[in-house]
Amino acid sequence: MLAPDRTFARRDTALFVLCIALSIGALFAPESWQYAAASSARSTALAPLIALQRRAESSRTSLARFELLTAERDSAAVAAQSLPVLLDENRQLRALLGLAARLPTRVISAEVLHQPVPTDGRTLLLSAGRQSGIQPFQAVVAPEGLLGFILTAGPSTSIALTWAHPDFRASAVTLDGSVTGIVGVTADASIREPMLELRGVPYRDSVPAGTAVVTSGLGGVYPRGLPIGTVVGVVRQSEGWERVYLVRPAAAPARVSHALIVPAGTVWAGQGQEDSLP
Repeated sequence: MLAPDRTFARRDTALFVLCIALSIGALFAPESWQYAAASSARSTALAPLIALQRRAESSRTSLARFELLTAERDSAAVAAQSLPVLLDENRQLRALLGLAARLPTRVISAEVLHQPVPTDGRTLLLSAGRQSGIQPFQAVVAPEGLLGFILTAGPSTSIALTWAHPDFRASAVTLDGSVTGIVGVTADASIREPMLELRGVPYRDSVPAGTAVVTSGLGGVYPRGLPIGTVVGVVRQSEGWERVYLVRPAAAPARVSHALIVPAGTVWAGQGQEDSLP
């Protein structure tokens, strides 16, 4: 009696020899027989494997399409989120181009990079310095109006002190030229948003709400006629002495991406203000 291991070994050898013989026969068989045998094998023994391969290809294609759709959706979301920022930047650039055209002397454009110190929201770092002609105490303006002045100028960058700084002061006048005063940031803690004050207005003078306030040109730092803001109302007054008016600023430093640096002695020529000032 043969051992089981030897029986299995002989069977495996016989199957191996049979497979070789069938392979040689299929290799030298007529081409029509080869196609028929291959088709029969695909429809019988290889059918489950072919079905698995088809399903794997379908899953791979579906995954690739899903990843492509996800990438397109993410790109569209990013583009949609950045669109308002780009539109606002384009608006500021177009306004600055129009602003520069209304100024009779050469102005220097600069990009607002970031704050010099993360905790300091009252100064701005500009992308132009002494190499571009920037000097301390030159006025910095946005399309809407006055931002502040150059505090220090380096070779390629400069720091601007904005109207939100406690040290900011500007000689101001109403648009009709009837009332003059000094503008500075308000120290009233009850006011939530940053605002300015028009100080030194005689008690006998009255400034209606909505009156535009511009720079007077006194002091030689700010050109005459730069928009500062609009009067909101009386914030406090001293009987028989003076009234202090609250002024809403025209330009917001936090929203400005580009600015112009204006040399001293320049006269603002925007929106008919040069005709209204004394």
